[in-house]
Amino acid sequence: MQNSIGVLVVDDSAVVRKVVGALLQAAPGIHLLHAVADPLLAIERMKHHWPDVIVLDVEMPRMDGITFLRKIMAERPTPVVICSTQTERGAETTVAAMAAGAVSVIAKPRLGLKEFLVDSGDELVAAVRAAAQANVKRLAARASVAVAAPHAPVKLTADAILPAASDSRAPLQTTERIVAIGTSTGGTQALEEVLTALPRVTPGIVIVQHMPEKFTAAFAERLDQVCQIRVAEARHNDRVLPGHALIAPGGRHMLLRRDGAQYFVEVIDGPLVNRHRPSVDVLFRSVARNAGANALGVIMTGMGDDGAAGLLEMRKAGARTIAQDEESCVVYGMPKEAVKRGGVEKTVALKAIDREILAQLGR
Repeated sequence: MQNSIGVLVVDDSAVVRKVVGALLQAAPGIHLLHAVADPLLAIERMKHHWPDVIVLDVEMPRMDGITFLRKIMAERPTPVVICSTQTERGAETTVAAMAAGAVSVIAKPRLGLKEFLVDSGDELVAAVRAAAQANVKRLAARASVAVAAPHAPVKLTADAILPAASDSRAPLQTTERIVAIGTSTGGTQALEEVLTALPRVTPGIVIVQHMPEKFTAAFAERLDQVCQIRVAEARHNDRVLPGHALIAPGGRHMLLRRDGAQYFVEVIDGPLVNRHRPSVDVLFRSVARNAGANALGVIMTGMGDDGAAGLLEMRKAGARTIAQDEESCVVYGMPKEAVKRGGVEKTVALKAIDREILAQLGR
């Protein structure tokens, strides 16, 4: 079908194959090529018709999803959406799949699977559409993953969590510097590249990466193992310290607050903002209000516009703001929208973002 996204589903669950296949087949502009039980069957199908996007389980018999994913990325880089269970083991395995090259992840429960998949149909379709727009050259250069925007009937702004400031005057400065990063599709790759390049002496970093609940802890643990700085999933009232990065937990918003000369994070519940929880706009607004000119805002690869409004608020509050350039993005959506709205002071390549972060130390 011309201009249609051809999708291959690989999952050993007959329920997943049936429900996901039907959801994709019913979505305009998407057609289901095949739904098969394991990677070996998928390889046979792909000899005749290579898909535009693959929806892939990770824990399967005969060949696991990660081995299959690595084979694909070595042979012919193709956008892959991981469909993984929300368990500790599932989260750890999915993080390995992120490192192997997946674009995004849809979390599925072990119980109530059919009902969950039907209810999350819009999210799955959005993930497939986002994957189809991924920069395949970037996927080939290095493995990555993130999550497409979950669906909500009403798109709320950061006002739902934190009212806008009455003026744009920055707070009194301190010697503490803050870096706030927001990213989505392709962000796990990009974050790993940036954070592994940083030395132990860096400003404190707060991060929103769009990911489902229970996956951010495994992702933070993985980064902590490969970075010189300390990386952790944020907990309520954690202090933001130099040489540390805090990642907002999936399913909860993260805000920056200031107590005297020190910064802390608040981890709270709340509605979806820009169809996300955590939301980049929520974090960026809190940074604009509580750090002002002490901060650097960084918006990176991702689908949609979350973070664009918040980055503009940061810039108006005196913060420096940068965006990842189109060439190095897996999906040039969030940075593009931030540039369009006037929130970006400077656009830089992914490989230059660590230098911009370190420049905060000399301000």
